[in-house]
Amino acid sequence: MEYPAEWLSNMERLLGGEYAAFLQAMAREPARSMRLNALRDGAASDRAGEAIPWSPFGRYLREADAVRTGQDIAHAAGVYYMQEASAQAPAEALAPKPGEVVLDLCAAPGGKASQMAAKMGGRGALVANEIEFPRAKALSGNLERLGVRNAAVVSETPERLAIKFPETFDAVLADAPCSGEGMFRRDPETRLAWTPGSPAGCAARQAKILDSAAKMVKPGGRLCYSTCTFSDLEDEGTARVFLKGHPDFSPADFELNGVGRSEGGMLRLWPHKLKGDGHFVALMRRAGEAAPAPRRQAGRMPAALLDALPGRWAGALDGWAIEESNGRVDALPPEMPDLDGLRALRRGVRLCEARGFLRPDHALAMAFAPEFFERRASLDDRGARAFLAGEAFAFDAPDGWTHVSWRGFPLGFGKMSQGVLKNHLPKGLRLR
Repeated sequence: MEYPAEWLSNMERLLGGEYAAFLQAMAREPARSMRLNALRDGAASDRAGEAIPWSPFGRYLREADAVRTGQDIAHAAGVYYMQEASAQAPAEALAPKPGEVVLDLCAAPGGKASQMAAKMGGRGALVANEIEFPRAKALSGNLERLGVRNAAVVSETPERLAIKFPETFDAVLADAPCSGEGMFRRDPETRLAWTPGSPAGCAARQAKILDSAAKMVKPGGRLCYSTCTFSDLEDEGTARVFLKGHPDFSPADFELNGVGRSEGGMLRLWPHKLKGDGHFVALMRRAGEAAPAPRRQAGRMPAALLDALPGRWAGALDGWAIEESNGRVDALPPEMPDLDGLRALRRGVRLCEARGFLRPDHALAMAFAPEFFERRASLDDRGARAFLAGEAFAFDAPDGWTHVSWRGFPLGFGKMSQGVLKNHLPKGLRLR
């Protein structure tokens, strides 16, 4: 495997006596890993192996197993998310708590955002932003599949968000675009794209992103800056430039099991020291104390939806705002900040469409376990594959909208009619 000569020189300068061990690690096959979804009670995967020390729900894949997510029922049911082991470190360092208001500023494809949502346990509000709209759509789909209820997905520039959300968030994650050196052994494209000027260009962009991020952190709140590069110009360099220019922020030390304790709020994950790719994490805290944030007014659930889809799912959304826009009804957590004027793809849980007819939304099916619905169909492996392929089939259940599940995990909605379960899985989500 060939690497850019100037990059190798930089790494030798940076690592000194550890350089040879680093090169040996870079020649090894990278570890494959996943994160079990803590929002799915009892979530497990037949392919999960050894635990990732710094991530409570992280698991390495067994070497003999291959995962084709487009053919896997457990993946479709949101049981797990394929996520590189070291990439699970920033969310653990930021440690969002239930009830907080959290921003993932560069969120696609959704690994860190869904990890933070799981740590929040469905309480509080998460805003997940991705500037590139197609990537924002993928982000929204992943959060839906994983059953995240309390997230909004927006597609905006950091500068525009900073104007919209001054001193709004208890915790902000800026997993900024970088030169990708930590991914060199896994992704040949990152090696081909790298130039000697890449780190300096990325550092300039990172500084602008962090300037915007800082404006959105509440007094007393936390800012986590992370990259998947080895460049000290982008890593410690960018963090130090930020701290020098923002005296109201100070380093906040943290510790990750199996990695170690940060120094000056900064910690690196090295492939020759652990089973994962290269990553950098810096945690900073803003001085001061925030005033209580405004809360959304609770709303009333549409009576037609309650009649069409009986169950205790609605009780789990007591106190949430219920808002209708363009014939679609959403449930938003009371902590969700004002989203007006933003390009929002998702606002909490999409409940239904109401355009002269009523259709429960797929997001509602994925947000709750089967026991939250009165009418439900539990499928075996064969039935689940048929449902995920878009098929309708005979089933013994009462007529009406029906929650469809597999091994206790949600798959979507069907509609029973005279002994036939008609399929209402969105076409774009059907197994290939």
